[in-house]
Amino acid sequence: MQDAPKITTGSWLMIALLAFIWGGTFLVTEIALTEMPPFWIAASRVSLAALVMVTIWSLRGFHLFSSAPTKTDLVALIFIAAASSAVPFSLLAWGQQYVTSGFAGVSMAAVALIVLPLAHFFVDGEQMTPRKTVGFIIGFAGVTLLIGAQAFESTGSALETPGRLACIGAASCYALSSIAMRRLPAIDAIGLATILLIIASGITIPLALLTEGLPPLPSVKILWVLAFLGLVPTAAANFLRVLVVRGAGPVFMSLVNYQVPVWSVCLGALILAEPLPASLIWSLALILAGVALSQYGALRRLFSKSHA
Repeated sequence: MQDAPKITTGSWLMIALLAFIWGGTFLVTEIALTEMPPFWIAASRVSLAALVMVTIWSLRGFHLFSSAPTKTDLVALIFIAAASSAVPFSLLAWGQQYVTSGFAGVSMAAVALIVLPLAHFFVDGEQMTPRKTVGFIIGFAGVTLLIGAQAFESTGSALETPGRLACIGAASCYALSSIAMRRLPAIDAIGLATILLIIASGITIPLALLTEGLPPLPSVKILWVLAFLGLVPTAAANFLRVLVVRGAGPVFMSLVNYQVPVWSVCLGALILAEPLPASLIWSLALILAGVALSQYGALRRLFSKSHA
């Protein structure tokens, strides 16, 4: 029997930080794509993240499971590694070449809607309720309003449909891996994050070699970009994601996907001087209302503790 999800102040801070980190990742990936092919971007960021996490994990004595793992646990680890890093990173890096950034954003927001029914059937304490369902739909409407009509515009590319399917496939991977991660037995969070990245490296490097050949030699600028992608939105964020999913649950974790587009738009305005959409305030209001409605019980317990 799994423990019920425990949503704390730390849980809220972690998903806020994850949203900020991942909100800037789309912009950085676009820069990397100017010199590096998509599968090598995925392989580079995962491999660097794995090296960093192995170093940290070694300081903890390579501790992982609290008891001897079963064959099912080991199979689950391989699936989670593929579905949480290797496959979605590759799908997104490839798909972003042929779809609008708006469609990619809406696809990621759909993670929350995919997680909700899956968690209802496969995760203890994560049952769907009318209030929670309506809250998630309102939040998704806010994201769609923020991104606007560009989410549904066509790029005219012959590979646009496969590109869109790749983005939706990436969203489904994130949802499925969160559910499977939550169902694992007692496990060390740093060890889990490291193992997932090691397995993902073993998948992405051969995939990149088979599809794109040897990697090109990037400029110093792109090397720094790849280093950032490996250290921040992959290594650090992967560890935070493990903590949130294992503690607060996959449904709570999926709320990150409603915040990511907001940060993406705001960072685009701050860094690239892109105009802020007129719908930003209304979109933010809908997203916050959806989050508050879906997590009403957790917020009530949080504020009641703070005033106790």
